[in-house]
Amino acid sequence: MVRRIKIIVGAVLAIVLLAALSACSIPQVTFKTSTPEPSEIPTVTVTVPAVVPANVATPTVPVTIAPTGSSENYPTLADIIARARASVVAISTLTTGRSIFGTTYNQPGDGSGWVIDSKGLIVTNTHVVQGADQITVTLEDGRSYGVEYVRTDTISDLAILKIDAQGLPALKVGDSVKSRVGDWVIAIGNSLGVGISATKGIISAKGVAVTAENGETMYDLLQTDAAINPGNSGGPLINLAGEVIGINSIKVV
Repeated sequence: MVRRIKIIVGAVLAIVLLAALSACSIPQVTFKTSTPEPSEIPTVTVTVPAVVPANVATPTVPVTIAPTGSSENYPTLADIIARARASVVAISTLTTGRSIFGTTYNQPGDGSGWVIDSKGLIVTNTHVVQGADQITVTLEDGRSYGVEYVRTDTISDLAILKIDAQGLPALKVGDSVKSRVGDWVIAIGNSLGVGISATKGIISAKGVAVTAENGETMYDLLQTDAAINPGNSGGPLINLAGEVIGINSIKVV
């Protein structure tokens, strides 16, 4: 079992800065030159910007800046995150290993998951739980559960866990095909194994193929520049409608 998180599809895009243009037109000066004698050379007209004298104020573009400490003019992701994080779970694992000296040891691991069905079905990555002797799912409200059964698929790196819980808040699954490069997304998960947190970014590419450490290649992935750390594996990537459009599963560094 791979004990560290392999994940994050993430390559940071270059940010394009667009300059604002003034609505004021710049005065123009026209110069004409011609030969004094008849000639076949046509008259040449050159248009250049007028020079603004030093003692004349240069027109400026008005810029509106929100008062210090005010968030009135800025969008917030707080409501989207608050609704989604109630459905995101922390997953901790314990795997028993044997050293070259024949002694046994316990290897802990951390990951993330999310509720896909209110009757206790949790989605995560196969590599988060594969080979684990003990799996514990902790809900956002602090309740912890052992796992009744696990179903895994190594090719897609997806796993379904069943816990004995009812009435869980399930996340809605969106359509990743409709997502576009440049769309805002939010990654939520058990980052660094210290609790549920969120990061934001954009979809920086679609249709990406990545070969994992086990040699298997995953295709048609979404790439995002949202920051993802060990422990985020298996957590949801959501759009601004709060819908799951991806699962954090492969990190490229």
